[in-house]
Amino acid sequence: MKNLTCIFKIEMVLVFIINTVSFAQNPLIRDQFTADPSARVFGDKVYIFPSHDILAAEGKGRKDWFCMEDYHVFSSADLTHWTDHGMIVQQNSVSWVKPNSYSMWAPDCIERKGKYYFYFPSIPKDTINYKKGFTVGVAIASKPEGPYVPEPNPIKGISGIDPNVFIDKDGQAYLYWSGGNIYGAKLKENMTELDSEVKTLENLPAIGLKEGPYVFERNGIYYLTYPHVENKIERLEYATAYNPLGPFKVAGVIMDESPAGCWTNHHSIIEFKKQWYLFYHHNDLSPQFDKARSIRADYLNFNPDGTIQKVIPTLRGVGITKATDQIQIDRYFEISDKGVSISFLESQNSFKGWKTSFNQSGGWIQYNNVDFGQKKLKSVTVKVSSEKGGVLQIASKEKKQTIIAEVTVSKGSNWAEIKSPVLTMESGIQNLIVLSKGDNQIEIDWIKFE
Repeated sequence: MKNLTCIFKIEMVLVFIINTVSFAQNPLIRDQFTADPSARVFGDKVYIFPSHDILAAEGKGRKDWFCMEDYHVFSSADLTHWTDHGMIVQQNSVSWVKPNSYSMWAPDCIERKGKYYFYFPSIPKDTINYKKGFTVGVAIASKPEGPYVPEPNPIKGISGIDPNVFIDKDGQAYLYWSGGNIYGAKLKENMTELDSEVKTLENLPAIGLKEGPYVFERNGIYYLTYPHVENKIERLEYATAYNPLGPFKVAGVIMDESPAGCWTNHHSIIEFKKQWYLFYHHNDLSPQFDKARSIRADYLNFNPDGTIQKVIPTLRGVGITKATDQIQIDRYFEISDKGVSISFLESQNSFKGWKTSFNQSGGWIQYNNVDFGQKKLKSVTVKVSSEKGGVLQIASKEKKQTIIAEVTVSKGSNWAEIKSPVLTMESGIQNLIVLSKGDNQIEIDWIKFE
């Protein structure tokens, strides 16, 4: 991975900041790598329990491979503003985990009777009582953001990764995991012990890697969803049954393979405020190295017969952006074929985000679901850079395209914040178009209304 150093000269200092807030589209989290998102609805918020990719270094993980040492939890009430509640479990604070194994892979969490049970895989230091490889442990908290206290031993009877927990309508809990095949078993009331023999879930694809099970129920149908390598990299598939442990029948593809070639995908599916969502990951912040991933979300919909409509990944993602927040138009819904491109603000630090470059008259980009509220906004500020200057138009794309503002960009290579008056504006949620009126290159970081 010779390109890795030049792309990520990021100081890998372990700093834990509690309750930091980010404004996100896709990827949802921009200040660290995150993968394998387990999304859950607790109360009136969505909580995401992802794994936390870091870059391996000398004496710290296996070079050019997955490297994870801890877990954070994130929450949001609107799927736009995400709060990082900080680290909840760390490898060297779990008594049964092999020290410095950097093997804290995909987790899951669920609530039962006021307690929160966080399931995570790792490599045990005890190879006498546990098989070589991974097993699964659990940590317990009284709040979804923690603090979590790990159980002193992993769950007996499990050899594998990617735990997923599901509680059926009758109160019976189930645990699923992967390791060559996908397995399932009942859990005891205490949520820390298996309560049945381990069952290999049948009728799934026999060839190609299967992992990352995630089970949910809708209208009496149990959906087993999982990543599967049909060809060379993973795609998201699903099977259905009328019982939590099957027998399942393969039903279709949820998301195709990454066109950029990211080898893994790992996901969860939730319903929140009467809309279903798919959470998954990609290597947005690490395009040259697909072991450093970032979590995403997109809308998920069902057909009348219960089959899942295929999800096409987007940069815009989900949620509504307030017009008075910084609008990152590089996370677009749609873009013109020519005249517009997206690149990192700083090639050596992708956590700084992206910029939009216009270099041809008529080039445009569309950013959807911007809430202008009910109060009239008077101006728009654009953080912009252009050596030769130019003109940008910001319009609302509804039944007809209406010019909201016209921004004259002065000459100069440095970034500047240019304020222009709002010409006309409608209240409520609008889809925005940003259009270049000249051939000079203009770069935009963000736009914001006041």
